[in-house]
Amino acid sequence: MNAVAATPAPLLRPMHEGDLDAVMEIELRAYPFPWTRGIFQDCLRAGYPGRVLVAADGLVGYGLLSIAADEAHVLNVCVDPHRQSHGFGRRLLRDLVRVARQNGAARVFLEVRPSNTSAIALYHSEGFNEIGRRPRYYPAAAGREDALVMAMELVDEDIVRMPPL
Repeated sequence: MNAVAATPAPLLRPMHEGDLDAVMEIELRAYPFPWTRGIFQDCLRAGYPGRVLVAADGLVGYGLLSIAADEAHVLNVCVDPHRQSHGFGRRLLRDLVRVARQNGAARVFLEVRPSNTSAIALYHSEGFNEIGRRPRYYPAAAGREDALVMAMELVDEDIVRMPPL
């Protein structure tokens, strides 16, 4: 009988500036209009919570969150295009929401391209709802693309159903 060795699940940990070479490699592969290294550095230096998902063979994905008052904003969630469709994006997103909750956020916002249907499906399945649109938000090959604005209210996990109004 030929047994296949199970590979350990990638480790989720805080992002550090030392991760940025690997982050930039993925960012450049994943997006036609990637963030710059300076944007990531500025976020980390400002104290924004960043998370990375690291496998034995290297970085799988990353995410960044800003938190102010009782609101959090998912700034970036990205999984290496070669490693997508294995639940890594969901794992990163859930961890960012957990960090938001731990830091007192009552709601979490994000923007997503309407053309990114797989991300939209993920966000909907995790409890985000579309609440608006930002016209011409993203650069695109043919000018600009709108952003869908999505939000999730963070309620106590012990609430079974919403109380009546």
